[in-house]
Amino acid sequence: QVQLVESGGGLVQAGDSLKLSCAVSGRSFDRYHMGWFRQAPGKAREFVATISWTTGNTYVADFLRGRFTISRDNANNTISLQMDSLEPEDTAVYYCAATRGVRLSSDSTYDYWGPGTQVTVAS
Repeated sequence: QVQLVESGGGLVQAGDSLKLSCAVSGRSFDRYHMGWFRQAPGKAREFVATISWTTGNTYVADFLRGRFTISRDNANNTISLQMDSLEPEDTAVYYCAATRGVRLSSDSTYDYWGPGTQVTVAS
């Protein structure tokens, strides 16, 4: 079992930055790849980024690369998502997730999910 809790969401203006955190705990959580997804109202969840606990290797969705950065803090068991140059289209609930799978950009691959944190970007 892996437990995930997101934090750091809020209301910002277009062009601002925001950093989300995901506190991770549970059995062998460092064996998992971690991902960030987001879901806007009325839309399906979409892939944002992924990172490996063991290697630190990262991958960010093509359309977000250059604005979003994923990182890990092993000492504090947290995963972060740094979001820069935010746009109104980034408004969504952001979810942290964990998987042992390999198709990391697919939400169906992930076994554990946090409750999400709301990010709202005003124009």
